[in-house]
Amino acid sequence: MLKPQQWGYWCECWTEDLTEQWGPALLASFDAYSAPQADRWVAVALRSISPALDADASDEAWEWLYEGRIKTRRALLRAEPCTVSVTHAKTRVTWTIRPVLFLPLAHRHGSELPPCSAEFSPPSRNI
Repeated sequence: MLKPQQWGYWCECWTEDLTEQWGPALLASFDAYSAPQADRWVAVALRSISPALDADASDEAWEWLYEGRIKTRRALLRAEPCTVSVTHAKTRVTWTIRPVLFLPLAHRHGSELPPCSAEFSPPSRNI
């Protein structure tokens, strides 16, 4: 039996070289099943990188953590997409969060997984 569809948030982190030597690159993605989980993913990343950022980028990060995060959470609860960006030197890092409808995988039947699934372990989701 297939699991039912579930609403959630698709989160991505992109980097972009502002000198245009290379185009935007997807750095990470995350599937969140609640607005708090989605904005927490961005918050953890910003707190983790803020010590390495220049002063302006660090200020951008902490401004979002203290002020913008509330606005982001409210927008997510209204099912609106959100974007958070910081610019460090010549690199822009952008997190996007979009409401999505997660669909079940067609090849799964109940709890039965394909034989190759035992070869992989899921990433930790302790955020």
